[in-house]
Amino acid sequence: MTFHMDFFIAFLTCAAVTLVLPNWPPPPTRLKYEWIDQFTVNVSWEKPRGVQDGSEVTYKYRLVKNGEDVTCTTVRNFTVPCLTEETDSDGYTYNVWTDSSPNCRSSTGESTRVNITVKYLKSRAKVVKDFKCVIHGNETDCSWIPVDPSLKLNLSYRMCGCSEEVLKSLKKCHELHRNETRTGCHLKVNAIKGDICILVETDAAMSTFIAEPEVPSPKMSVREVGDHLKLSWKPPEVGKQCTWLYDVCYTHCSYPEVSCHHSLEVAYNNRCLYQIRSSVKTDIYCKKISSGFSEVVPYGSNKPPDRTLTVVAIVVPIILSVCVLLSCYCFRRHSAIICPTIPDPSAIFKEMMMNGNKDLKTPGSLYTPVPEPIESFRITQITENSGLQQNV
Repeated sequence: MTFHMDFFIAFLTCAAVTLVLPNWPPPPTRLKYEWIDQFTVNVSWEKPRGVQDGSEVTYKYRLVKNGEDVTCTTVRNFTVPCLTEETDSDGYTYNVWTDSSPNCRSSTGESTRVNITVKYLKSRAKVVKDFKCVIHGNETDCSWIPVDPSLKLNLSYRMCGCSEEVLKSLKKCHELHRNETRTGCHLKVNAIKGDICILVETDAAMSTFIAEPEVPSPKMSVREVGDHLKLSWKPPEVGKQCTWLYDVCYTHCSYPEVSCHHSLEVAYNNRCLYQIRSSVKTDIYCKKISSGFSEVVPYGSNKPPDRTLTVVAIVVPIILSVCVLLSCYCFRRHSAIICPTIPDPSAIFKEMMMNGNKDLKTPGSLYTPVPEPIESFRITQITENSGLQQNV
């Protein structure tokens, strides 16, 4: 009786778990990949076990790299580019899983994830460096420096993409041109219309990447307008529908190079030699294209500095210092005249109180008049009838 009761309880538990847990679909099986060309791989798988024909399931996949976005598909394969220079490993690893939720928008009906790693056709190696592609109309001139000049290199190219037409357009470069350090090839593609996928390989290794196109460096002209230099140049022949941004860098006199800026005006000092260089690039609304820096364009000349202000700044303080010293000397020498000693009024009042009212002594002698001579004479009375008699 106890055995039957335990079996019944286990049955009810399994039924409850089945009702509570979601109905997860089985994962894809027998994943495999196939290289369509040196840039593109196709990953496919078989129908999951237990999924009937006509069942509405979708599949999800994503590249296991820095949390790439998830892509949904209703077919059991996908085609993607796999370039060696876009990863640091020896291949690409993808997650693939089944999703039974409507419109592939929920994670509640997902299966477990199955991994598949895509290995390169050859060993991944960096066989060239400083790879540059300059656009000239409908052609692109690419050049590079071999990492090992002793190895024979083969270069192939096509526009990037996974369409059947693009996959069949792979071309090999037969006409190489060389100089002392660089090797180059003229690619008959228009880099403005799309990205160019490049394949460089040796017998044992390969490198695939997307070329970064450039335009020729602008030829700049400089003219003086007031206290500024005006810069101008002809826009590139390609990308005329694009807006071009210009970076201008310059040195003047003995100053180091200033930071690059987008202004077409430079403050000008006519006593300095300016050495200006520039580059161009497209704005964010156009395909990313840039140029290298142009050759340095000189303007003006270095002239001896004007010493007038320096002389004034030295001589004037010396003269002022001498004048101040002479003034101090004269003031000290004649201080008694310039600033006589003023008696203390309190001392004068004190002296007056102590001495009382004393007669003031007249300084010197008084004036004495000179005596005048006196003549003696006698008065005689005169009568009416007598005449005047004079005694001698």
